[in-house]
Amino acid sequence: MENNEKHFGLRVDGTILAKFRYVCGYHGRSANSQIIQLMLQFISDYEREHGKIPPEDLGKKYDPVK
Repeated sequence: MENNEKHFGLRVDGTILAKFRYVCGYHGRSANSQIIQLMLQFISDYEREHGKIPPEDLGKKYDPVK
């Protein structure tokens, strides 16, 4: 199976990160797994409203004029 994992750096205020990690721990998740869940929900909401994102558009920047 191909490993398609990518590293994604994020700059965030230390207090926000500490609180986020605290709440993630309360819910039994790591900060990383919670961010992935938030991303999946964000994508799902978008695709529900606008339709599936075509595979050929992945990696491209969204063009609102298109």
